[in-house]
This record gives sequence, C-alpha cells and structure tokens, in this order.
Amino acid sequence: MPAPHPFLSTILPHCPQRLLDQARSLPVPRVALVNAGAENPLIGIREAARAGLAEPILIGDETKIRAAAEVLDFDISQLRLIHAPHAQAAVKAAELARIGDADAIMKGQVHTSTFLKGLLPSSAGLREKGTRCGHVFHITTPHSDRPLLLTDGALNVDPDVQTRQACLTLAVQLAQTLGIERPKAALLAPTEDPIPSVQNTMESAEIAAWARTHLPQAIVAGPIAMDLILSHEAATIKGYDSPVAGDADIIVSPNITTGNALFKLMVLGMGCCAAGIVLGAKVPILLTSRSQQAPARIASAALGVIAAGARA
Repeated sequence: MPAPHPFLSTILPHCPQRLLDQARSLPVPRVALVNAGAENPLIGIREAARAGLAEPILIGDETKIRAAAEVLDFDISQLRLIHAPHAQAAVKAAELARIGDADAIMKGQVHTSTFLKGLLPSSAGLREKGTRCGHVFHITTPHSDRPLLLTDGALNVDPDVQTRQACLTLAVQLAQTLGIERPKAALLAPTEDPIPSVQNTMESAEIAAWARTHLPQAIVAGPIAMDLILSHEAATIKGYDSPVAGDADIIVSPNITTGNALFKLMVLGMGCCAAGIVLGAKVPILLTSRSQQAPARIASAALGVIAAGARA
C-alpha cells in the first residue's frame, strides 16, 4: 500500500462536546436512514442512538441491512426496518417525513444526487413552492468546539445571488440556534475588491448590501478572500477593517466546487469533524460524505436534533 499523502492529517476527528450537550437537552428525533445496508452508516446511526440522538428507522434493501448489522453484531430486532431498495429508499423516507412519521432524514450508502433526487423535488412534498434549500457544514477542529459554518458544499452547484441569499439566511438561523447571538458571515471571493471581470466579487458585494437590510441580526462582509476570513494579521497587513476578518462564524462559498474542496481539505488535511445538514425542507436532511466515519455521522445526528428542535 502506498504511503499516505503528506497533506493528510493523522489526527482522528471527534464529535464536538458542545454540540452533543445542546442536542441531548432536546427530544430525541425519529431519524430515517436512507440505504442503511452498509457498515459505515449503520455504525453512525447505532452510535447516534446510543448517544440519545436518534430513534433509528432503517430504510433500504432488507437483506443488505440485516447482513451488515450481523457483521457489526448490531441488534436491530427492535428497530423499524422498511424494505425499499436503491432509489426507492429516499422516496420512502420523504413519504415518512411528509406524513409526520420521521423527524429527520439521514444519508446512508447512497450517492448524494440519488439521495436528494428522492427528497427535494416539489413532488416529494418536503418543501414549500419556491423555497430554496441550502446545505451547511458545521466544522470544528480537533482543538476547539467553536464551529465554522460552511455553505454550500453539497447541494447548490452554481448558486445565483438569490440562492446564496437563501443559503446565508439559513446559515445565520442555524448559527443563532447554536447560540451565536450575532453571527459574522463572510462571502468568499478571491479578493476583497469588487472587480467587474470577476463576477463573484460583484455578486458578493450585492449580497452584503442586501444583508444589511434583510439580515440585521448578522454582520456580513463580502467580497472577502480566505486569508482575511481566517487571519487578523492578514487583514491588518492589507488594511482591511471588518469585524468579520479573522473571526468569521459563517463562510458562504460561491459554488459547490469551492465549498466541497474546502470541506474535504479541512477534514482530510486538518482532522476536522464536519457535520452536514440540508435546511429549508420540512425536516432536517443529514448529509455526510460516504467516506466519513462515525464521529461525523454522530455530529450530523446532533445537528439534526438541534435543527429539528428549532422547528418544533
């Protein structure tokens, strides 16, 4: 086996205790696990249930679910198990949420596009007409429980201004639910100067101006480059004056490629724990990468408890 890439972190991620503590103070939601027939998602939902964060509903190919549970010595005899193989699993989960039989939906061993195609079309009945959904990563480092919220790295491919406004709004609401009274949000761009030839800088300036009127509960800066988002020193050197500089709670990515790359760099290169959630639907949709291990799935379950509690 080749040596690991030198940019990979050797630190194992852990679920942030602050997130767990807040989630455990709330009612336990019924979580529908879509395509549950694989070890990783079953480990995650088992640990979430043991932590008091989920009442599991297992959906997928029944034979595969039972086989994976047997390998893990996971007793699922008392859990609700619904046979709905392949793409049918997400459709069934949407039905359960629509009729009030599930409080959250979690991604199992299924490609993200297949998972979301069963949940987000208007025919699934999980979102109001015209409502824009957004994905948010709750990211913590191995040394701090303070979260950085990153949107959108998994759902909206090339979001227009209105979609990024919706994503920003959802992230601000989540931040406040997490106890951040006045979140600081950064609209990521390659430079802090609006430049007509760089469309994202102009759009970020437009969104920041919009936020001053529509999101007074947040402090929004944009366009703003990554070094200024993370470093007070860089902001001082460049003469950039904003309370968001070096202290952001939220980063709004201009597109899915940028957001997804940032999330994976933080997880693989820094040992961060990233909980993923789609907001804007009738119930929280817990969305993690198939390669992520149990701590991220537990953190996603905790985030789902908190988001579900905010909707109750």
